[in-house]
Amino acid sequence: MRHRRTGKKFGRNPSHQRALLRSLASALFLTERNAEFDPNPPKVKGRITTTLPKAKEVRPLVEKCITIAKKSLVAEEAAAKHGTDAERNTEQWKAWRQSPKWNAWAAAIAPSVAGRRRCLQLLGDKQAVNALFSEVAGRFADRPGGYTRIVRLAKVRLGDAGEQAILEFVGVRDRVVQKSQKPSFDDAPTAAAK
Repeated sequence: MRHRRTGKKFGRNPSHQRALLRSLASALFLTERNAEFDPNPPKVKGRITTTLPKAKEVRPLVEKCITIAKKSLVAEEAAAKHGTDAERNTEQWKAWRQSPKWNAWAAAIAPSVAGRRRCLQLLGDKQAVNALFSEVAGRFADRPGGYTRIVRLAKVRLGDAGEQAILEFVGVRDRVVQKSQKPSFDDAPTAAAK
């Protein structure tokens, strides 16, 4: 029985389910990477195509990771006050390392490190975590939630007719709603009178 067990099985055992969700979430974050160094760049940044049930299952994982990264950005900004620009193992860096400023920096950066480790535990891909913290999290700093959208596609998948969907980040290709210009009733009689 599946008492209090949420989520779809997708015909897989639990470890395979987790691996599937991790790989989908990592793939979405990796589309945001710099395409210069990627040998196989994505067609559209911030978007993956998958089946509708898989998109619905991976969405909470993606949103949880973005929330963790957003909270970590606050810690990184606080730690920047106590940091140094000196190169590692130089005399200036060693002096900073021995000073009380380093202790303040280490205490301020600790939640950010914990957030990165938590996201690495959830995603299992260092490159995806780096893309999440460097590219994605800053974009949603002012947004309280709802970082992704699911768009159903009209075409079914060739082969098994699986219903396909696009999972993408919001804020990039948003529709602009334009109000229609309704004719006023005052103008209608004057036009008919002429």
